[in-house]
Amino acid sequence: MGKFLFFLALGVISTTASLAGDNLTSARGVIEKQIVAFLNDDVDTAYGFATPAVQKVFREPQRFFDMVKRNYPPVYRPGNYAFGRALSETDGTTIAQELLITGPKGKDWRAVYVLKRQDDGSYRINGLRLTKLNDPAI
Repeated sequence: MGKFLFFLALGVISTTASLAGDNLTSARGVIEKQIVAFLNDDVDTAYGFATPAVQKVFREPQRFFDMVKRNYPPVYRPGNYAFGRALSETDGTTIAQELLITGPKGKDWRAVYVLKRQDDGSYRINGLRLTKLNDPAI
């Protein structure tokens, strides 16, 4: 009986890790697609990856796009970037994903994206914190 419970628990842990991995893959895909939209100056697509709460603040896609250009130039025009650490709530409703970016003028930055799972199961970006790194990130 003890071995059965051990393998049952192992199966639950593996399934949970797999689901977390799927959620993380989805969240990273959203971030990458939004970066591509910024690089292509695709206002509507970039705006579409924001949560309804963010869209409510920036009621027009162009206002959102202009805010990103003004306040987050490393995100708007990244050079190299690499995904770093990620944290997820146990139920997967919120994911915080670190992105290390070489931005304009070769400066290194850490962006921490907060993504929220939507009712349809997709993830959208709900916030971003950007900090300049003193040492090279990559």
